[in-house]
Amino acid sequence: MSKLGFDQDALIGQFADASARGGEALRKAVQEATLKALQGRELTLKNIKAAVKQVSEAAAAGAGKNPMGAEQMEPLLAKAIAGMDAALQQAVEANRRALQQLVEYGAGLRETQVKKALTDIEKMEDMFFSTVRKAVADGASPLQGAWAQALDKLQIKGSGTGAHAAQTIEQLTDQAQEALRGGRAMGLKAVQTLLDSYAALASGVLIGMAQGMQSGAGEAEPAAKPRRK
Repeated sequence: MSKLGFDQDALIGQFADASARGGEALRKAVQEATLKALQGRELTLKNIKAAVKQVSEAAAAGAGKNPMGAEQMEPLLAKAIAGMDAALQQAVEANRRALQQLVEYGAGLRETQVKKALTDIEKMEDMFFSTVRKAVADGASPLQGAWAQALDKLQIKGSGTGAHAAQTIEQLTDQAQEALRGGRAMGLKAVQTLLDSYAALASGVLIGMAQGMQSGAGEAEPAAKPRRK
């Protein structure tokens, strides 16, 4: 068990033994591993990057041991990348819900913690692609070409993480402006307490979402909104 909370050896083994029909199983395994890696840690961009890096390294190590060729592996790698994308969408959603609470309590978009959180959300997609690419390259994966093709296809299409991030920033901006017009605010001390514990608050939201999914009572993943041209 790794310090980030998921079983690296199990994920490596699943990729090493995967068949051409096992793409959906790999997608779910990667999504679950990424969420486990995120849970129990403050939901900062640095920690999210660390989780993506370690899951990518495990996936690349296992895929490199699979006897199938690059052509057969590429669809499986695309599914793996989709699993990370789905997990990061949930991380964005956890940030959205936490920020929504802050804005409802009167925190403004110029607050240091809010500005940083919005900036991190905006960077999430770029971090995702660059971290996976670097992890695969640093691990000298024999399937670097197949990984690159799968990543390029998703990057051209646009990830669900990026779409949900853009939607989140737009919604929160509108909400903050509405709150400002309505003059809603809590006491400064209460708002500052929430701001100071923002990353832990977002992490708690993500844990609650994951527990809800595991019990069957969770909400569906947010639908990715088309990007504006």
